[in-house]
Amino acid sequence: MSKEKSTNLKLNLTDILVTIVIALVFGLVFRLMGPVYDLVKPFGLHLDALLYGIWFIAAPFAALLIRKPGVAFLAETAAALAEMLFAGSGGVINLYYGLLQGAFSEAVFAAWRYKKFSLGVTSLSAFAALIASIILDAGYAYLPLLAGWNLTLYLVFRVIGSILLSGLFPYALVKGLEKTGVTQSLRPVTKEDYDVLN
Repeated sequence: MSKEKSTNLKLNLTDILVTIVIALVFGLVFRLMGPVYDLVKPFGLHLDALLYGIWFIAAPFAALLIRKPGVAFLAETAAALAEMLFAGSGGVINLYYGLLQGAFSEAVFAAWRYKKFSLGVTSLSAFAALIASIILDAGYAYLPLLAGWNLTLYLVFRVIGSILLSGLFPYALVKGLEKTGVTQSLRPVTKEDYDVLN
């Protein structure tokens, strides 16, 4: 790896500020989604699990947009903190989820050395954040209380929601932003960037 390439992967002040703005926006989205999530719970069949993936979106969105180490972790953690500050229903527990989900999501981009940002990698990032959330959920002891079929349905819906809302959606959103040229101030978009998204 050349020196120029490694310097390019270092966060600068603009990267950090943009990541914090992303986190604030998604923190507000998380806060607003709380009542929607609660609203669909009474319908049963774990329809709420389909929406759960929205809480993983900050990490892959920021990573796709900025493409530097630490951005996914910072975005997810700061978004969870913002949700807490916006009086989200989880309180300080949201921060624990954000820390672990951000770390798991970041690990996926790190595994590809921040060189591949395809839909598959983004979806794996969402799946990794899902695993982090399940680890914490198991610690709060309500998952083991579900019957086998009920737990299976819950997990299947949660995987589907995670891949759609935190894999496909941020991927499509960033790809659309790049085509409009909005991201030019963050990083000039090259043909290589478009190829990496394929």
